[in-house]
Amino acid sequence: MWNNTRLLNLLANLMFVVAAAIVAKLIVIASLNSPRFPVRTVRVVGDVAQVPADQLADAFAGRAIGNFFAADLAAVREWVEGVPWVRRAAVRRVWPDRLEVTVQAHRALGRWSDRELIDVNGEVFAAESREPLPALSGPAGSEHDVAERYFRFRDILARIDQPPAGVTLTPRFAWEVRLPAGTVLALGRDGPRESAEDRLIRFIRLYPGLAPRLAQPVDYIDLRYPNGFAVRAPDLPALLKDTAPLPAEPRPAGDPAPARHAALSGADRPA
Repeated sequence: MWNNTRLLNLLANLMFVVAAAIVAKLIVIASLNSPRFPVRTVRVVGDVAQVPADQLADAFAGRAIGNFFAADLAAVREWVEGVPWVRRAAVRRVWPDRLEVTVQAHRALGRWSDRELIDVNGEVFAAESREPLPALSGPAGSEHDVAERYFRFRDILARIDQPPAGVTLTPRFAWEVRLPAGTVLALGRDGPRESAEDRLIRFIRLYPGLAPRLAQPVDYIDLRYPNGFAVRAPDLPALLKDTAPLPAEPRPAGDPAPARHAALSGADRPA
């Protein structure tokens, strides 16, 4: 074998490659542990105006980033995404001594079940806001549907300049909308013949003639009837003053307060 020049050359080349790999590994290890390459700056960009600066600073407090090469970018991303108003974060190295964090903030749509906030993507997050936000609620897992339906209801109600102050999906999957003055519109469940939006559009069409009567406080308007609706108000005599006699009320079975209702349009019982 020792007389085989070709084989000796191959062994020499192999040993050289192994030695080079060992040296390269040692250089990498030394670089990862070297104090000569510290991360001196963390720059946060993106939706920084929507995220409190002190909360971002707290995300890094007491935490070691490591040097430029050893910094755990996934860990840094998790720290930043733990800030209440941060929806997403991306982290990258910028030579020679900086990390750049790009944040995407939640855009609050409303308050969710009086405990959290919900954003325009239908994602619930724990944060505080002093903004006047609509109240949204629904069963677990319905957050996206409620957010999407809020936008549809808002577009419809914009025709009468009455933005929703609240949207609720009940445990029976029936929709309710609360107007700024406090009136609750019961839209019911979506059906094969008529959706909740269809009932709200019918209300919008009748609103010009109904608005004068709604000058008095109205608690509840039940729009689930196919040919009309029913109203519950704290002061029916004032609501019905100077109006023509109304037909008997077609109220739903089990209505808890029939004496405080009046039918403003002839209707069949709701399904």
